[in-house]
Amino acid sequence: MSRIGRMPVVIPSGVQVELNGTHVRVKGPKGELQRTFSPLIGIAMENGQLIITRRSERPAERALHGTTRAVLANMIHGVSAGFERVLEWEGVGYRAEMDGKTLVLYLGYSHPVRVEPPEGISFDVDARNRQIFVRGFDKERVGQVAADIRKIRPPEPYHGKGLHYLGEKIRRKAGKSGKAK
Repeated sequence: MSRIGRMPVVIPSGVQVELNGTHVRVKGPKGELQRTFSPLIGIAMENGQLIITRRSERPAERALHGTTRAVLANMIHGVSAGFERVLEWEGVGYRAEMDGKTLVLYLGYSHPVRVEPPEGISFDVDARNRQIFVRGFDKERVGQVAADIRKIRPPEPYHGKGLHYLGEKIRRKAGKSGKAK
């Protein structure tokens, strides 16, 4: 049995979980998420915990077992505490600022790049540490928005200029060597 899949998902106080067959709705202080899971996986609520079970040892069901548990745990964590991705920028003259709720990026283009936050996502900028914070209650959406922002100016391998995740290791290239005499 899956080591991740067999662990119960604890439901913290302030979070409501509604089960309707394979459709799960999770509501908490940060927001509300809902998702329909595969009918091959059983989801039950017992003693303030979600228990995820599978019917057989077929590879498709084994793969869904741990994935379903992880997605449910992320939904519950998201509506109770939320998620955050941190991006950093490197480069001379590069900067970011907030214009209301809109993120404005100056990344060496001839124009500033404006990024409107989708519903459920908020941005914050720490200019002193050169960081952009992407926050929200849906882990998938937070990761996708952060990836879309990083795509505006990905880090280049010679000088390392561009946007990258906090702690991301940028592979550097040597560049040109001088003329051989």
